[in-house]
Amino acid sequence: MAPDLQEIVEQAADLLRAPATLEDRDFHLVAYAAHGDTIDPVRTASILHRRATEAVRARFERHGIARATGPVRIPADTSLGQLGRLCLPVRWNNVTYGYLWLLDDQERITDTQATEAIPLCERAGLLMARQARERDDLGYKVADLLSTHPDVRTQAADDLTAAGAADPPLTVAVLRTPSHEPLNPWLLPHSVLTTVWQRDHVLLIPANAPATIARARRLLEERNAPVQAGVYTPCPTLDDVHEGWLRARVAARTAAPGETRDWTSLGVLRLLRTAGDEALTQTTQTKGTDRLLEHKDLAETARTYLDLAGNVQQTAKTLNIHRQTLYHRLRRIEDLTTLILTNGQDRLTLHLALTLAQHLKQEGT
Repeated sequence: MAPDLQEIVEQAADLLRAPATLEDRDFHLVAYAAHGDTIDPVRTASILHRRATEAVRARFERHGIARATGPVRIPADTSLGQLGRLCLPVRWNNVTYGYLWLLDDQERITDTQATEAIPLCERAGLLMARQARERDDLGYKVADLLSTHPDVRTQAADDLTAAGAADPPLTVAVLRTPSHEPLNPWLLPHSVLTTVWQRDHVLLIPANAPATIARARRLLEERNAPVQAGVYTPCPTLDDVHEGWLRARVAARTAAPGETRDWTSLGVLRLLRTAGDEALTQTTQTKGTDRLLEHKDLAETARTYLDLAGNVQQTAKTLNIHRQTLYHRLRRIEDLTTLILTNGQDRLTLHLALTLAQHLKQEGT
């Protein structure tokens, strides 16, 4: 059996007699060997947080490691408590996939010894290249599950099943953010499949691993962009993923930045799944509700009043206004909308219009 990445790192540590870690080219931790007492704050943080900071990355990359084809010495920095290091690029077919790092403050590793470790780096590069390709292939299959063509979805489900890549029931998560760069698969559990589809990050997650959504959110938020997340669960089979994605997408659409919403919590907002924005606008909006929406204070008053089931005292308290002011606003709302707030059907019409309006205006898809 070919050695895995963890075994390769341990072999390198034994061969060179130095604490070793393997990171991908984005400085995310892949594997590490036991360190004993030889460690520094940079290495400790990398192991604890599963990645190096951007400052550390920039400092190390200044030594040319991204373009290096052989060992690179990183000198110690006593001001940071950083020990000296030896960096061995992990490459395959002239592509750098990561770095093997050895703590070597005393420079005990000779050039000859470092050369002896190159075959280990090549094996690690082959494994990382293969895994990257496999993850990419699976990402394409996940995208096919979301296709509008049933035959494409069926083939993708068959292929993923044959590969043993997904074990239903599944949770579908949609994360919306301005950053469309794919998530680094090394930072997610191997059981999680991910792709970028229609500008959204889509994750297929085992139903018993909800913490993965929070982890994916943090990874995207580290790009300094807000994230809206939506969740649908469970999808009993891969054939159900397409519908699950559509529902999770609606949940993400209705979420505030920084919020995760579950399909089951949407209530009447599930209507966003049943029809396009134009159809829903024509169905729920009237000239009267359009006039009301032009007055933000009155629209907010009506929304709060209806959300609180017409409780005048609670509405006034929530809006921090006098009850007489509230009564005056309610009369103006009725005048603008030509709806009577004491009439159940009119209240339903207005409540539905106000609830959907803010989401219908978010996008035209």
